[in-house]
Amino acid sequence: MGTATRILVVDDEESVRHQIAALLKLKGFQVEAVGDGPAALALLEERPCDLVLCDVRMPGMDGLSVLDKLGGTEADEAVIIMSAYGDLELAREAVRRGAADYLNKPYKNEELLLRISIVEARQQLRRENRQLRQQIRRESGFERIVGQAAVMQRMFRTVEKIAEFKSTVLILGESGTGKELLARAVHDHSPRKDKPFVAVNCGAIPENLLESELFGHTRGAFTDAIRNKEGLFEEADGGTLFLDEIGELPLGLQVKLLRVLQEDEIRRVGENRPRKVDVRILAATIRDLGAEVAAGRFREDLFYRLNVLMVKIPALRERPEDIPVLVEHFLQRCNAKLHTAVRGVEPAAMKLLVDYAWPGNVRELENLIERAVILCEGEVITPELLTDRVRAALPSAAAVLPPGQISIKKTVRAIEEELIRRALAETHGNRTRAARLLEISHRTLLYKLKDYHIEADAFAQGVPTGE
Repeated sequence: MGTATRILVVDDEESVRHQIAALLKLKGFQVEAVGDGPAALALLEERPCDLVLCDVRMPGMDGLSVLDKLGGTEADEAVIIMSAYGDLELAREAVRRGAADYLNKPYKNEELLLRISIVEARQQLRRENRQLRQQIRRESGFERIVGQAAVMQRMFRTVEKIAEFKSTVLILGESGTGKELLARAVHDHSPRKDKPFVAVNCGAIPENLLESELFGHTRGAFTDAIRNKEGLFEEADGGTLFLDEIGELPLGLQVKLLRVLQEDEIRRVGENRPRKVDVRILAATIRDLGAEVAAGRFREDLFYRLNVLMVKIPALRERPEDIPVLVEHFLQRCNAKLHTAVRGVEPAAMKLLVDYAWPGNVRELENLIERAVILCEGEVITPELLTDRVRAALPSAAAVLPPGQISIKKTVRAIEEELIRRALAETHGNRTRAARLLEISHRTLLYKLKDYHIEADAFAQGVPTGE
């Protein structure tokens, strides 16, 4: 028993409340006592407790109703239900509905203290397990994929749903979006999480070596095969094999992969007998596999076998609200890795980061932040520490247009208006010089100013605005 344990006693009999409270205070507990369910719930909302001792029969709201309101086993407070001998079945019902234990009245003080001690030990174990799960999740779960945008939260929910099944998953996304991180998250949330996770980039291995790498080979199968070699499918047996850039897989190997998906067996190069394997396949690509099928470069039957479940990772430009969160995440990582103490990013620099289109996605942002941290001589990253490409780039379509808008016509107008505003800002509202920068005629600029309802004088800052 520890002095930090906070206990709430709920009983409509004042003498019982005072008797229990006095005993527990004597034993070093922090104790509060109330006479009914609503008062208990109101107090717990203000000051959470570790444990609740609650009588089962009370006028108005009974003990079971209090238990239900607290959420049963999901509650932060463990609940011990107190009942008379005749209420034994009622007490058992309370346990079925989430009570930590029950205590029969009348009781001995030693029995009450023993019940509390047992529940305390369970609660401590529960807290330790929760902390351990959180640590595991931080190291191998979604915490490695930073994203608070609604589109990312929907993706996380999808992954949690599909992770428990063996079905093949096709992960789509541009380069740098984190397809392997997502594949690891699928594995880590699956029943296979304690088995191997093996990743291979199908485009990074020469075609003549890829078959041996995937399926293994026997001694003497080819010139350099001086011993038997286990392939990646066998290495991943019982776990997950992540085939990155599946669109790069040669047609001949596509046939063999299809056979693995259909038969759950592989054959090493140079071997006639099949070997059974239990592997979940996750595949990823930046290519449009539908177009690859139409062009005859990817087998249609394999495409359908891979595309049982599909997850698309949004590009960074589609979730600009995540950029400040990612920047903070990468700053912390860089400071830990490089032993630096950069504490933030100037607002002007952050605006440039949010407006940039990020063709290299999260990987490009991570590399840029590391570069800026290395070059930073102060405590904050300034615009001058960003690359010329970021400082000079136009805002992304996501920054310029309303959410969900993909009209080319409206995109062109939005970017054109932004260019005109930049030119006027740079020339302090001088229309002739702005037209020269924009490489359009003065008359065309005047027409566009009227069309976009832009007042050049607003950019003057005390400088003559035109000629």
